[in-house]
Amino acid sequence: MYNPILAKSFSHYERKTFGWCAFVVMLIVVFSSCRVFKNHLYPQSVNGDAMNLQLSIQAAEDMFVIKDTTLLKKLETEKKDAEPMCNVLEPLSDYCETKGDIRVQGNSSTIFVVSSHDFNVSAENNSWIIQPYPRKGNAGAMSSVKSWTVKLVKKGEKIPKCSVYHGYPAVLFSLGGYSGNHFHDFSDLLVPIFSNSRYFNSEVHFLATDYKSWWIGKYRTLLNNMSKNKILDIDNENEVHCFPSVTTGLKSHKEFGIDSSKFPNRVSMRDFRQFLRSSLSLNRVESIKMNDDIVTRPRLLIMSRKKSRILLNEDDVRQMADDIGYEVVLAEANLSTNLSKFAQIVNSCDVIMGVHGAGLTNMVFLPNNAVLIQLVPLGAMDYLAKRDFGDPAGEMNIKYLDYKIGVNESSLVEQYPLNHKVFKDPSSFFRKGWGVFRAIYLDKQNVKVDLYRFRSTLLEAKRLLAATS
Repeated sequence: MYNPILAKSFSHYERKTFGWCAFVVMLIVVFSSCRVFKNHLYPQSVNGDAMNLQLSIQAAEDMFVIKDTTLLKKLETEKKDAEPMCNVLEPLSDYCETKGDIRVQGNSSTIFVVSSHDFNVSAENNSWIIQPYPRKGNAGAMSSVKSWTVKLVKKGEKIPKCSVYHGYPAVLFSLGGYSGNHFHDFSDLLVPIFSNSRYFNSEVHFLATDYKSWWIGKYRTLLNNMSKNKILDIDNENEVHCFPSVTTGLKSHKEFGIDSSKFPNRVSMRDFRQFLRSSLSLNRVESIKMNDDIVTRPRLLIMSRKKSRILLNEDDVRQMADDIGYEVVLAEANLSTNLSKFAQIVNSCDVIMGVHGAGLTNMVFLPNNAVLIQLVPLGAMDYLAKRDFGDPAGEMNIKYLDYKIGVNESSLVEQYPLNHKVFKDPSSFFRKGWGVFRAIYLDKQNVKVDLYRFRSTLLEAKRLLAATS
């Protein structure tokens, strides 16, 4: 009915423009009305969103609580089954393996194993005394090793409360004994620590009793690769540290070696050598490849000694080795020697030789199929030489040769007549005690090898290298 009026007042184009403007104005009015009345028309929607957000947050919190509760229940189940397993029958070491609610009180040298089982509190098998160093029976070594008590207690007894909780297992060992001697550092400590902790893949705590900061500093690179946690000086800890499991003492079954059958992951000395190569960045895995068509000079490392068991004609041996085709390296290791740098030197060599002693321990850094030549001093030393270095060499994939010192090659011939018991019956001195035997045959003996006889040993080492090519 309004079209005639609009037609009289506006042209066709103007009427069309006016219509579009009216449509836009109407949309603005509708939109504004929705904004004004939204909270009144839909109050439940906004509050519902807020409530949904709160429920989501609460659900997330509940989820974490459930997880923690589940973990606690699991730990409680393990604690109920806690029983110590102690072994005091091994020839080299005593140790206890405990799982569950284990509390370590350093200032009393006591490990409490909390059990929910009924048992006779006064029974003798509820407490064990452990010296956590693997040279059991050696009075000289064990005199400087602290004794620890592993005690089985009932839940609810008056026992120290946990002040520090740890999620990883722990291994407790002593840095007393013969630590500081290069051979014993490896045979008594580094090798057993490795074999006892390897199963945990560095998720383990080391508790050191009879703590020596200089020892930790010297071997820190290796220790840090065995455990990602700080080593605790447990004797000086006033806190009560609690762990899901603790091994007190180091399981050790052979000299400078690992009995793989005694460990769940079948860890071996070859694993230990691979660990050393990885930790110390030792690049050579295999010894030199000897080839008849190519002139190659294998590297010979002579372990020099300056205080006892000195190789008196060392320079002559060095010259002879050079003449028959060796590149000779002369080195001496001592307490101040940088472990990593010295390991690099040894790893660059193919043959290592020296008089029986701690210096030969460095064979652990040799590449596979290298050769160890041990000069065995006079004095019925065959068993010791084989046990300490001969047998371990085989476990390390190292070829082994020995050269037995004759009477005329020993400096003892200048101190005693040829008909003396020192030459006729060395075992009689061993029966008098290690101290007596050591004083004569190790501390007071130097050697001078027969160059003609020793030459064949050096040539045999080259043949062994060629056999592995």
